[in-house]
Amino acid sequence: MRYPQQITDLIENLAKLPGLGRKSATRLAFHILKRPTSEIAALASALLAVKREIHFCSVCHDYTDQDPCSLCSDPKRDSTVICVVESPNDLLAIESSGIFKGRYHVLGGAISPLSGIGPADLYLDDLIARVKNPLPDGSKIQEVLLATGSSPDGEATCSYLLDLLKDIPVKVTKLARGLPVGMDLEFVDQGSLKEALEFRRKI
Repeated sequence: MRYPQQITDLIENLAKLPGLGRKSATRLAFHILKRPTSEIAALASALLAVKREIHFCSVCHDYTDQDPCSLCSDPKRDSTVICVVESPNDLLAIESSGIFKGRYHVLGGAISPLSGIGPADLYLDDLIARVKNPLPDGSKIQEVLLATGSSPDGEATCSYLLDLLKDIPVKVTKLARGLPVGMDLEFVDQGSLKEALEFRRKI
């Protein structure tokens, strides 16, 4: 059966979203058709606003609508401790645990040769600069917590970071074991993540 071109275009665009196959995209397209015009207009407006107003924080590279972001500019957070994560989703997972009170650095991914992602594609130079250079108040970074995932790519990224940091006089720690092997942080339950943060170990 051939749908009108407008429906076909909608299905094809929805199918490009992660986790949506063509069948799911088709169901979602017809769900959209059933919703009131005002509701769909609000959705379209929200999508455009996100693309127009959200950008990367110049300090930590998390998504934000201000620069620096609210976490980087919060004076109550410990600026001498940096938690290194792969993605904004991982940052959100750790922040939701309520345990970590330092600052963050989002790499923008993990080293993955099979996907064509190398060190030059990540915000590694910015991280090293943050660790080496004094903070605005004259103090220095005291701890770098490596919170990359336990997938092969995450472990490879962690090893690469260890090599980059080995000659810098800073304490380097890693999340405690007990996290599910091969799982991204955003999918780890809060209890396991809290324990991994609380009992992080020096490496």
